[in-house]
Parts: sequence; structure tokens; C-alpha cells
Amino acid sequence: MAVRRPGMDGPMAAPAQSALPPSWRSYAAGSQGTAAPTPYTSLTPWNQSIIPPMKSSLKHDIQVDIETTFIREQSDVEADRYVFGYTITISNQGSLSARLLNRHWIITDANGKVEEVRGEGVVGEQPYLEPGQHYRYSSGTIIETPVGAMEGDYEMLDDQGEHFVTPIPAFSLQMPNVVH
Repeated sequence: MAVRRPGMDGPMAAPAQSALPPSWRSYAAGSQGTAAPTPYTSLTPWNQSIIPPMKSSLKHDIQVDIETTFIREQSDVEADRYVFGYTITISNQGSLSARLLNRHWIITDANGKVEEVRGEGVVGEQPYLEPGQHYRYSSGTIIETPVGAMEGDYEMLDDQGEHFVTPIPAFSLQMPNVVH
């Protein structure tokens, strides 16, 4: 059996019948009126969107961009002290102004040691961002291995009094010329 979808070059091969669970085999064979059973969801025809249309403007759309650097002058490799700096740019691309209230970090080194850090604001401030504005700050962290990772979130408050969380995507901390 081959499946052809408009806009695609050539047929796509269907999985071998033996690779399918018995309850799916009659569906894959093309039996008329036979719907593929599934305990989780019903199938949606490929040409119908299962994603709701996007709104023209999200009220909470905070972008977080990260740059990292290894700080050799403050690090001591013999003492397992690796210092990293990071610069974060927080951009409000939403339709409402928002204030950053709190931060939450999860810092993990290559040995699996995890440290969680929570606190008010960032670098002693609780920046207020109107739509289209951005805030940039620099900070740092110390881990015991030449490679690690950070991720977390910011607790925010919009002008309508609604609290929301902005995720900080995971990023790596890595001493140059180290392969992990």
C-alpha cells in the first residue's frame, strides 16, 4: 500500500502489515469504513487542522535569549571551580505590559549535581516591560565541572493582575575546547 498526499513527490511507503498491531491491520489494508482504533484520540484527516487558529496577538509572549561565556580568570580547574557568565535578553512581544517578579534556576553540572536557586527579580531589579520593550542583564554561576546546563523560569505579573510563568530554555555551560 502506498499513500499519496497532494504536494508531495512520489508515494510514501506504509509500514509493513506485520509491524502493525492486529487491530490496525485492516485499517492499513484499506478496508472501507474501518477506522483505526486508538485508546487516546480519534484520527483527524490529514487535510484538517487539529491546531486551533492562532490569535493575532498573544497577551503573554515573553522571549528569552541567552549568551554564555566561560570566565577563565575567575575559574580554578585544579579546585573544580568553573565560573560562567551569562547575558539574558528578555523581550516582551505580547500585547500586555508585564513585571518580572521572581526567578527560578535549575543548574546542573556534568556529575548530575543539581542546584536550585529562587529569588526576587534579577540582579536586584524587577523590570517592567511594555509591549515591544526588552531588558538585558548579566550574571554568573559556578559549577564543579567544565560542562553543565541551566534552565528555569520567570514569574511575571501583567497589568491586569494575572500571574504567569515564562520558561527560560535550557542552555549549556561549557569551558572552551572541552568535549562532553
